[in-house]
Amino acid sequence: MAAPVVETPPTPVGPRAAVRADHLTKTYGSGEATVHALDKLSVEIHAGRFTAIMGQSGSGKSTLLHCIAGLDKPSGGRVWIGDTEITALDDKALTLLRREAVGFVFQSFNLLPTLDAKDNILLPLKLAGKKPDQAWYDSVVDVLGLRDRLTHRPSELSGGQQQRVAVARAMVTKPTVIFADEPTGALDSASGTALLHFLRHSVDALGQTVVMVTHDAQAASHADRIIRLADGRIVADERRK
Repeated sequence: MAAPVVETPPTPVGPRAAVRADHLTKTYGSGEATVHALDKLSVEIHAGRFTAIMGQSGSGKSTLLHCIAGLDKPSGGRVWIGDTEITALDDKALTLLRREAVGFVFQSFNLLPTLDAKDNILLPLKLAGKKPDQAWYDSVVDVLGLRDRLTHRPSELSGGQQQRVAVARAMVTKPTVIFADEPTGALDSASGTALLHFLRHSVDALGQTVVMVTHDAQAASHADRIIRLADGRIVADERRK
């Protein structure tokens, strides 16, 4: 018997809505070769919460993340980040919104080897021609335990420290939401656990919103909510807190 489909209907965007998707579809191929990566999926992600998206390979979890983060265009449906419908934006406007409202953390750290940790963290602000909010920067650095590593280049940092620098870089712009795609995949067990604690603490201490794709149930256990996908649909929605 097929797993029951549990769709969360969209509600009007309010102060507690960080991300919202309405009847999202994503298809690849055509004819008999058509693949429905997302199948009329609707969901709302609440602000100031840690949400995990789980599912087997091919379930659509990474596709969903890429579409709601503005990294990929859905075949149909609508997506909002905060009050802005990103599916209605042109490429330039979408790029600007991602720069200001979205933080990304992936398996690969993508740090510039010639810059120290501080300059890597501040790079998004420098590219945007903005000065950091010093109080916020200090809070992020201290929450992530990077104060004594700011003058070190990536080659002088452990994998866990590099990933924490990547998280700080994602947070320093005060994004509406941080999207993390298998962020512990390239880390050893201890470093991965530490990173998850840092993400959890960033939500609790700094009010950050985190959406994480993972296949690891232990990683997902740090979240307030676990959304499970299968065949491009939500099949379970567990509110843990």
